[in-house]
Amino acid sequence: MLWACLILPSLPLDVFARAQGPEAQARPFAVTTGGHYPRIVAANAAARAAGIREGQLVAASLALAPDLVMRDRDPGAEGTALEAVGAWATQFTPAVSLARPDAVLAEIGGSLRLFGGLPKLAARLAQGAQDLGYAARVALAPAPLAALLFARADRAVTVTNPASLTRALSPLPLAFLDADPAIVATLAAAGVTTFGQACALPRDGLARRAGAALVAALDRARGLVPDPRPSFVPPPRYTGALPLPAPVASADALAFAVNRLVHELAGWLLGRGLGVIELSLVLAHERYIGVKTGVAATTVRFALAVPAREPGHLIGVLRERLARIALPAAVETITLASEATVPLAGRNLGLLPDDVAVATVPLPDRLRARLGEHAVTRVAPHAEHRPEDAWRERNEMPFVSAARQREPSFAPLPHVPRPIWLLAEPEPLGDRLERAPWVLQDGPERIESGWWDGRDVRRDYFVATTPRGETVWIYRDGRYGFGDGEWFLHGVFA
Repeated sequence: MLWACLILPSLPLDVFARAQGPEAQARPFAVTTGGHYPRIVAANAAARAAGIREGQLVAASLALAPDLVMRDRDPGAEGTALEAVGAWATQFTPAVSLARPDAVLAEIGGSLRLFGGLPKLAARLAQGAQDLGYAARVALAPAPLAALLFARADRAVTVTNPASLTRALSPLPLAFLDADPAIVATLAAAGVTTFGQACALPRDGLARRAGAALVAALDRARGLVPDPRPSFVPPPRYTGALPLPAPVASADALAFAVNRLVHELAGWLLGRGLGVIELSLVLAHERYIGVKTGVAATTVRFALAVPAREPGHLIGVLRERLARIALPAAVETITLASEATVPLAGRNLGLLPDDVAVATVPLPDRLRARLGEHAVTRVAPHAEHRPEDAWRERNEMPFVSAARQREPSFAPLPHVPRPIWLLAEPEPLGDRLERAPWVLQDGPERIESGWWDGRDVRRDYFVATTPRGETVWIYRDGRYGFGDGEWFLHGVFA
C-alpha cells in the first residue's frame, strides 16, 4: 500500500482567498478569530509583507496595514471545502479518507500505472490542489498516519519501503500526533520530544505513563498494526459554493472564481464516471444596496449538447454565459450545481506517451452559451406519415431529454428512401417531365393520411434522376385521381 496525504495548511485563509484573482491577492487580507479581542489566524503574502503575523491582535495589525481586509474564520466553510477536495481526489482512487481539520488521505498504490507512475501522480495531486485554489503539500508513505505526519512536518520525503519508515519518522516531533497535549508536555519535560525517542522507550513503561493510545499511534505510524480509515463517500450531486472576499459588480470578473468550482466539478464527475449535461449557476447578490433589500439571486440554467467533464469544455461554456449576464447588483457568493448527469466512459489511452486529449467545446454548446438557450434547436423525428409533418423542432439537447425522461422515444424511420433536403413547399414540375426524360429509380410509395385534420394527402412517391443527374424525390398527386394527377418535386437526396 502507498498513501498520499494532501494537507492544506492555510485552509482558513484559502476558503476566502481562492476566489481572488492575481490583482486582488496583492491587497492585504487576513482571517481572524472574531470575538471581542480578535486575533489573526492566517494572512496572505501581502499582509505578511506588511508585518502581520499569526496570533497578532487585530488592532495591532490595522496599525501596520490600515487597508487590511478581514473575514472571521468559518469552520463550517473549512469542513465543506475539505469534503470538496476529498470528492475531487476520488478521480485518482476510490480509497479516500478525510483527516480533519485540514488533510485528505488517498491510497494510490493501485493507481500508479494508470497515471504514469508515482512522480506524475504526485505532481497531478499538487497541481490539482493549486487549480482548486489551495496551498497544499503532498507526502507519501506506506502507512496513512505516517503520510499525515510527514505532511504536517512539511518534509518533502517519499517513503515507499515499509522497512525505512521507522528511520524516516524518528526526527519528527511528537506534537504532530493527535495525542493529548498534556501527555506530550509530560514526555517533553522528561526529554522525550521526538518520534524516535518515544519509540526507544520500553513499551510497558511508556503505556503506563502515556497511555495505550499513544503506543498504538506509534505502531500505526510505523505500519506495525493495521490503520483502517473510514472511506469518504462523495455526495450524489455536486453543489459547490464559493463566497467572494468582496462583492463583485462585473460578470467578467467572476470567471476566475468560477474556474475554481469547475475544477471541483470535473474531479467529482471523473471519480463517479459521469458526464454533466445540465448545470445551474446561482449568483447571490449583496443583501443591502442603498434603499433596496433582498435582491433576488441570478440563476442561470443551461444544457450541453453532449455529456462533458473536461474543465476546458465547461469553462469555455461558462465564460460565454457569464459574458451575457447583466447583474442587478454586486455578487457575494457563487454556487455551481450539476442538475443532470449521465454515465460517461473514460478516454482510451493513446499509443504515444505524449498523446493528451485536447478539450474542445462543441459548436452547439458555444452557440447556445453565446446566443441563448433557445437560439439553437435540433430537429427530431415525429410519428407522422406526411413528410412535411414528420419532424419537430426541440430546444432541449437529446441527452437532457433522455436524463429527465420527459420525451418519448423517437418513432423509427421508415425503411424506404428518404431525401436529405426537403423543400419548404412542394414545387410543381409542370412540363419539365416532357421536355427531357426523368428516370424513375424506385417507387411508387403511396402515402395517404391527414383526412382527420383537413390536410389530407394522397400521393405516389418516386425516387427519380433528373436530366442533369440529380437524385430527387417526386410524387404524383392523386387526390383527384392518379391518371391526371400533377407531378411535384418534394426533396433532393444529395
